[in-house]
Amino acid sequence: MRQKRAKAYRKLMSLYSMSFGFREPYQVLVDSEMCKTSVSQKIELVKQLGVVLQGTVKPMITQCCIHELYLQGKAQQPAVDLAKTFERRKCNHREAIPGDDCLVSVIGETNKHRYAVATQSQELRSKLRIVPAVPVVHVNRAVMILEPPSDATLRAKQAMEEKTLLPSAPEMVKLASTSTAPPEEPPRKKKKGPKGPNPLSVKRKKPKADQPAPPQRKDEDQGKAGNKRKWDDGEADQHVSAPNETANPKRKRRRRDHADGTGRAATEEDA
Repeated sequence: MRQKRAKAYRKLMSLYSMSFGFREPYQVLVDSEMCKTSVSQKIELVKQLGVVLQGTVKPMITQCCIHELYLQGKAQQPAVDLAKTFERRKCNHREAIPGDDCLVSVIGETNKHRYAVATQSQELRSKLRIVPAVPVVHVNRAVMILEPPSDATLRAKQAMEEKTLLPSAPEMVKLASTSTAPPEEPPRKKKKGPKGPNPLSVKRKKPKADQPAPPQRKDEDQGKAGNKRKWDDGEADQHVSAPNETANPKRKRRRRDHADGTGRAATEEDA
């Protein structure tokens, strides 16, 4: 397969996966005509389906389609043997009906089981284009082709995208509750007026030379750090005499008078 075609098929399958929930392995319903064509043209059906759908596949066939191959005799025995290798899909038809009608009934109106269809029937392909989200594969000159999405598929994709953009039911309830609340006043806009100059870029005013400097108070000068206090004369004498008095205190001596016969002691104070 060419790279350009493989890229287109990959993009197409990503559309089915993202919008409609297709997952690997892809379930592919095969009809009796596709089995006959793959045998006559020697196509490896399972391998080619995996290449076209860009992933692993699980081929399936209904009992009605196998019954059609049985009715065509022993000439189609290789196609019957190929169909028996596929998984059997129950169609719940008690009596066999044509294969195209059987596949249409299995797909239904919405293709809720996410089936892809491999068929060579032109009538069946036209019926499946009405149903949205149905990948259809057919063989053209020994080349397997994945058909582009139908108009019904594109409409369903657009409707799903619009649905995701709209608010959900809980969100609608919240919106209704907020709409009943009184509307808040919009914030007032500040009026823009002329702005003053930047104070850092403006030169400071110089004091005028005619005005004398204000006199300073003496109390402020004395309170400043570094100015020593001057002692008065009285305070200086007290400061000097105070340590001399405490340094040399007067002592009292006690003497015994030997001349006195009574033996009484006399105390004298020496100056």
